Amino acid sequence: MIPVCPLADLPTGESVRIDTAPPIAVFHTDGQLYAIDDTCTHQDASLSDGWLEGCLVECPLHAASFDLRTGAATCLPARRAVRTHPVTVQDGMIYVHHAAEEGTAA
Repeated sequence: MIPVCPLADLPTGESVRIDTAPPIAVFHTDGQLYAIDDTCTHQDASLSDGWLEGCLVECPLHAASFDLRTGAATCLPARRAVRTHPVTVQDGMIYVHHAAEEGTAA
């Protein structure tokens, strides 16, 4: 598990990037926490810098969109999904279970 930040430090509608290999973005939206690989699959842009609307994040570079729940690309120019990672909160702290550490993709 990778510690991210206290839940109180990540308001609804915001995201945080954690510097793992590859980087991971954690989003707080609609009362849920989601974690995805932070790099757009169309071109190297940070999704944590994108625009969040519900369970979708729009890449700031070319407006590709991804579903935070599944990682699926929802519009062009992205065609490939981003990897998702399980998120838990323990004692008020957000943790990401890095899929590479677990040996499986989430």
